[in-house]
Amino acid sequence: MDPSYPPSATAPAFSPLELRSLLDGHHLRERDWAFRAMEESPLFCQRRSGGKVFVSPDYNEGKEGQREATMRRVGYLARRGVFRGWLTEPGPDAELRKLALLECLGMYDHSLAIKIGVHFFLWGSAIKFLGTKRHHDKWLSDTENYVIKGCFSMTELGHGSNVRGIETVATYDIKTREFVIYTPCESAQKYWIGGAANHATHTIVFAQLHINGRNEGVHAFVAQIRDEHENVMPNIQIADCGHKIGLNGVDNGRIWFNNIRVPRENLLNLVADVLPDGQYVSTIDDPDQRFAAFLSPLTLGRVNIAVNAVYISKVGVAIAVRYALSRRAFSVTPDGPEMLLLDYPSHQRRLLPLLAKACLMSSAGNFMKRMYVKRTPELNKSIHIYSSALKATLTWQNMTTLQECREACGGQGLKTENRIGIFKAEFDVQSTFEGDNNVLMQQVSKALYAEFLTAKRKNQPFKGLGLEHLNGPCPVIPDYLTSGTLRSSSFQMDLLCLRERDLLKRFTTEVSNYLAQGESREKALMLSYQLAEDLARAFTERTILQIFLEDEKNIPTGSLKDILGLLRSLYVMVCIDESASFLRYGCLSRENVAAARKEVMTLCSELRPHALAIVSSFGIPDAFLSPLAFDWIEANARSSGNE
Repeated sequence: MDPSYPPSATAPAFSPLELRSLLDGHHLRERDWAFRAMEESPLFCQRRSGGKVFVSPDYNEGKEGQREATMRRVGYLARRGVFRGWLTEPGPDAELRKLALLECLGMYDHSLAIKIGVHFFLWGSAIKFLGTKRHHDKWLSDTENYVIKGCFSMTELGHGSNVRGIETVATYDIKTREFVIYTPCESAQKYWIGGAANHATHTIVFAQLHINGRNEGVHAFVAQIRDEHENVMPNIQIADCGHKIGLNGVDNGRIWFNNIRVPRENLLNLVADVLPDGQYVSTIDDPDQRFAAFLSPLTLGRVNIAVNAVYISKVGVAIAVRYALSRRAFSVTPDGPEMLLLDYPSHQRRLLPLLAKACLMSSAGNFMKRMYVKRTPELNKSIHIYSSALKATLTWQNMTTLQECREACGGQGLKTENRIGIFKAEFDVQSTFEGDNNVLMQQVSKALYAEFLTAKRKNQPFKGLGLEHLNGPCPVIPDYLTSGTLRSSSFQMDLLCLRERDLLKRFTTEVSNYLAQGESREKALMLSYQLAEDLARAFTERTILQIFLEDEKNIPTGSLKDILGLLRSLYVMVCIDESASFLRYGCLSRENVAAARKEVMTLCSELRPHALAIVSSFGIPDAFLSPLAFDWIEANARSSGNE
């Protein structure tokens, strides 16, 4: 058996660099610089295997060892200037650069990305976007230079997604002009606070603000939790959350506040303030809008989580595809050679749809980043809806991808050094932190319901969120779908728009029926959860297709455009094949659903010759893949010394 890799590779039919430019979207040179910075340092655990050098964390270390290793890497990256300008340099380009660099760090280690993300994207973003000049002057520069280490105390033992219900209290003391922050019960302890157990010196505390016996709702305060010698401050108790199934390089902690006092000036007061005499003032009168403003730091976190999930999917798919192009099993004739795994149609069906989804979801991630860095107050609602939908969908897809890739690599997928198996544990948390995915998708459906009611009440056309298709006539799907029709971009958009239109109508009708029966609006929405789930999925899948079509439109006619068409068509056919909603709600006949399923197999066979070139377009250095992606026999040879 000849395991040499690649086994008969041919020159790609398109430019991998052009595809990488499309998929990465921005700052390719800076990404490569960040990869090299990690490869050059022994802190990133270089090891030689199968004639190549790989980097990945040592997961055999205990949690304390992993935590300290994470902090040493953070220190090294800070000295290399990776974080320069992350909080102090203005403008969209600076924000995109920051996101690009964090995406690279996340491909090395999720703990490293989360440790940095909590410090910059949660603590830092809260200071920058909820605070004012006095907070910026005092904390932004020191945060960027790691003079202080920040964390973000929002989640409590008894409240996660329902932030409005948190129980920590901050009472204003008019005499001393201080806020007294306390934990009134055990369910109010701050929980899962990244950085709190070992390293953080400061935190953003989210608490119910009480003034003269009146609760003004959830507000954000700055509190110091450790002194310059890393001793826990008086009247604060911190405990470790313990060992986790993944992310043990992050020191998640629990915090109790026993009537700690913070100056009045430590209230982050961009949205609301308390004057020295105890008068409460706010630039936003509506309590719901004010609360939404306080949650704004979470949006950047969701954007980053969603995009990071796509990159991890790319790592998993790249390893599994490369392995399938060198691993052989069985033969079709008695004495013939064994077949490559990726030459089996069933194996193509397992991996190549994941490849297509990773590519289309890359475009969606880039769209979301561009919208975020050019945000305006008018775009805040759209950003929230898109980030909620894509965070949920892309992180769910990441877990699906990793599981399939793990299985497609057989027993080798279980080895930690081959990355895919350990990634399953490391990234499972993405489905629930910074917004439970199911809750986020319910928010998407509720938002679409509100858009529908507004448009009908005002008798105005739909505008924004890609809903303009609702203003036109209802698409008509042909009775008989040929291969050419199934691959037509106009048909694909018509079909996904038809499903979304139909589900939005069904959802609003069902909610209206419950309201007519005397149910409250919240209860009616709750009872309609099945349609809500299908609607949110329909909205997100249509959005992903629409974004990719815009990117595809900008590519000139040629081989790359042809490849993009194959990827797009495979994405849509798999959406049909994997969702019962097209058949359940009558968008497609049984015969047409069967035709789409058959088209999946044909598209996979057409993509198969390009699989290596596509995964090579992901821009992931060999060192960040695994031995399984290359000469896996040499990596396991007796002479290799691997254990």
